[in-house]
Amino acid sequence: MNKLRSAFYSVILLISVSFVACTSSTQSKQETAAPETKPNIVIIYLDDLGYGDMGAYGATEIKTPNMDRLANDGVMFTDGHASSSTCTPSRYALLTGMYPWRNKDAKILPGTAPLIIDTAQVTIPKMLKGQGYYTGVVGKWHLGLGTGHVDWNKHVSPGPNEVGFDYAYIMAATQDRVPTVYLENGLVEGLDPNDPIEVDYEKNFEGEPTGKDNAELLTMKWHHGHNNSIVNGIPRIGFMKGGEKAKWSDVDMADHFLAKAQDYVKEHKDEPFFLYYALQQPHVPRTPNPRFVGSTDLGPRGDVIVEADWCIGEFLKTLEKEGILENTLIIFSSDNGPVLNDGYYDDAVERLGDHDPKGGLRGGKYSLFEAGTRVPFIAYWKGKITPVKSDALISQIDLLASLAKLAGTEESTTDSQELLDVLLGKSEKGREDLVLEATSRTAYRKGQWLMIPPYKGPAVISAVNIEIGNSPEYQLYNLKDDICQQKNLANSNPEKLNKMVEEYREVVGDQDKQIEALELK
Repeated sequence: MNKLRSAFYSVILLISVSFVACTSSTQSKQETAAPETKPNIVIIYLDDLGYGDMGAYGATEIKTPNMDRLANDGVMFTDGHASSSTCTPSRYALLTGMYPWRNKDAKILPGTAPLIIDTAQVTIPKMLKGQGYYTGVVGKWHLGLGTGHVDWNKHVSPGPNEVGFDYAYIMAATQDRVPTVYLENGLVEGLDPNDPIEVDYEKNFEGEPTGKDNAELLTMKWHHGHNNSIVNGIPRIGFMKGGEKAKWSDVDMADHFLAKAQDYVKEHKDEPFFLYYALQQPHVPRTPNPRFVGSTDLGPRGDVIVEADWCIGEFLKTLEKEGILENTLIIFSSDNGPVLNDGYYDDAVERLGDHDPKGGLRGGKYSLFEAGTRVPFIAYWKGKITPVKSDALISQIDLLASLAKLAGTEESTTDSQELLDVLLGKSEKGREDLVLEATSRTAYRKGQWLMIPPYKGPAVISAVNIEIGNSPEYQLYNLKDDICQQKNLANSNPEKLNKMVEEYREVVGDQDKQIEALELK
């Protein structure tokens, strides 16, 4: 009996020890398990791409299979907005989460402008860097550099590195402005110290040819504004002397930025990274690589959109090859709406045919009408996002707060709203309202209503043939019933107009100095 009892207790003891061992082992595994990997974040930002410029948004005359892949396999927003209808303000808002009209310097900048982002300001790269991300920008900058007069022959600072980017490979402004060189982490690439760069936006350097006076040297004819220094046969905005070895090749620019973006991914694939990949297409001057010339019937503007689509496809292949596509959230958008003739003769108007870059909307670049800021806006994350078309109202301003939540932190500014579930297609509850901006003028969206205050000035910019929203009277549109904005309801619905104006002024406060003091009927 004692032997039986002893055997029984031995079995119980063995079971207990085994249970404790298993429990301890499980706890140990839980305690030592690696934390969940943070997703990489890439923002692909095009320049002047309109709401109707890609297949997924209705284009039939341009083939954009890679952009369409992002849209068809991601969250495709039908009411996604840049903050502004011009480039610098939109880029400022994107990176800072702040309305650009709060910063008087956030307007289209010359290539010599100082940095307009305060180095103490919250930015997307700075926020992500604080969460362990390696941060980089490749492509167009156009947010100013330095503090005033820039010496391009020395390290240029402050710039992208001082507002949160670990790595920066950029052009200072735009492809149509000097200086026509690339900068890597504040230094002009390939600069010969015996051929220093000089840049001036007021007067030319003695003996230097210009587009205005030396038409025989041009390979691209200027239409308006672009008639200063000539680089690669293309007249630019601003004057530049020297730096011959450092000057970029326009037709190779897309390939060049793509290679830098691909290298960035390969070098940082083993750590969470953020990349702001800012393509230059389809901004002027439109200079497709010879491989893409004639790829559409629309001339250079159509061809560079196809070229940009190819670059995006190659970039996606790199993410796939490196095995990180499924751990990378890609946000795709544009800085403002479309423009055809924006300074050069390149047949964009003459060869438009049946293509509608506005996608049925009214206005375009520089405009307070919907085509000024309503742009392609897509979130793609293979295996994580269920494809959906979303009608939620969302702005690029909201990316800062939304990406902060994704990265595991909180970061808010005055204007950025946390809409991560909307961005990932889990919710349709977007913004309730939004202030839109165009060349220092502002308008107000509330739900499906748009109110444009009265503004002095021409209704159309004749040089680019775009309605910009100026009128001596208030304008009120119901976008649900009138997406083309053909019926001004300000007079027929004064109650709604008064409410919109009241709410608008609550948001902008005394920022909007240009509202006409008109009596509401």
